[in-house]
Amino acid sequence: MNNIGTAPKNTEFEAIFALPDPWGFESLWYEARKRELLLAALPHRRYGRVFEPACANGLLTDALARRANEVLAMDTVPQAIALAEQRLATHRNITLRVGTLPRDWPAQTFDLIVLSEFGYYLSSDQWQQVVARAAASVSEDGVIVACHWARPFEGRTLSTRVLHACVGRQSGLHRHAHHLEPDFELDVWSPNPRSLRSREASA
Repeated sequence: MNNIGTAPKNTEFEAIFALPDPWGFESLWYEARKRELLLAALPHRRYGRVFEPACANGLLTDALARRANEVLAMDTVPQAIALAEQRLATHRNITLRVGTLPRDWPAQTFDLIVLSEFGYYLSSDQWQQVVARAAASVSEDGVIVACHWARPFEGRTLSTRVLHACVGRQSGLHRHAHHLEPDFELDVWSPNPRSLRSREASA
């Protein structure tokens, strides 16, 4: 689970990021498999500009950077950004930034926006602002992907079902992928209604 928002407090996240392997990002097959499923669900082979809030220690960021021209990765915890800087030092197409959503949403257009494992820490109003800004910031042929832990836990403010339904209600977005497991839910939307196969057939 990644982190951005108001609860838990940053001091709690700082303690977690001081651990050798926060949330088992590196050691758990569950986490590695989930990253691979998210990447496989993306309809384009490559993206121009990517925004990944709640990047944590940069494991997913590393993979995204290999399929993008530019990646802007953000986290509310400075310690997480410091870990990401160490991991991603060899990449020249990644910008890392400390920031909190929705307040620090960047004034740019993105071809891929990754809303992963942080929405349940926000209030309903904060999440609605995040989702509205994502819908307004995604390019015409761009993609919004959301992936969140589905089980109850202490500190959760919104269910994953509610989080993803909020994205799906945004005007002009079409869902291209839906993956549901007992532990997590993964959805992909785009302003472009055409499927990947139909686009390639007419290329």
